[in-house]
Amino acid sequence: MFSRITLLFICLSLFSCDMKKPLVIGHRGAMGHETENTLPSIQKAMDLGVDMIEIDVFKLKSGEVVVFHDDTVDRLTNGPGSIEGYNIIELKKLIVNGGHQIPILQDVLKLIDNKVALNIELKGAGTADRVNFIMNYYINKKNWSPENFIISSFNWDELKEMRKLNPDVAIAVLTEENPIDAIPMAKELQAVAINPYFKKLDLDVANQIHDAGFKIYTWTVNEPEDIDAMKKLAVDGIITNFPERVN
Repeated sequence: MFSRITLLFICLSLFSCDMKKPLVIGHRGAMGHETENTLPSIQKAMDLGVDMIEIDVFKLKSGEVVVFHDDTVDRLTNGPGSIEGYNIIELKKLIVNGGHQIPILQDVLKLIDNKVALNIELKGAGTADRVNFIMNYYINKKNWSPENFIISSFNWDELKEMRKLNPDVAIAVLTEENPIDAIPMAKELQAVAINPYFKKLDLDVANQIHDAGFKIYTWTVNEPEDIDAMKKLAVDGIITNFPERVN
């Protein structure tokens, strides 16, 4: 029998330890390479071999769920105003930077085709019901794996609504503040993860989250030194604009 010290020496010498690797999560697809939340960005993330893709959704006044990050379309398109004030016909006329269109959620689901997991962030109010309907349709009719869906939001009330609608879907509690403060809500929601801002994480905080039974999917980590720091904290997933930097 080898002693524990001998095994550690062998492991370090041969660089063959089976170290836990965090999931690579493409932020809004791979927005370091393509315009965020567009189909080319989603495809680029898949081409780069991500484990999961994170997108943002709003509900239009005509009822469709669209994949977009901002409250207004001004920054990324040739149009003005609140995205929730558009109907689908009006939205189709908008041109996103790079010559793209704003996709509906089903466009993204068709492209991903159950090949990687999808983190749907509920950005807009009143999105839980429709997202749950679409998600269940793809699970029941399109053979999507239920474990390939995870729902997150900074709007914890929207997460509460999602949990009322769906007792089984994986939920991640997004927070920009002290991640420890999110633990009670994560427990109430029976969440699987807390998604904290990486600059709010240190070893003590990470250990407290893990000890409470939750995974850590941290955002948005782009610089190599920050990625390395998060790996040392044993986070479970790294949300990044540049997925190739995490591998």
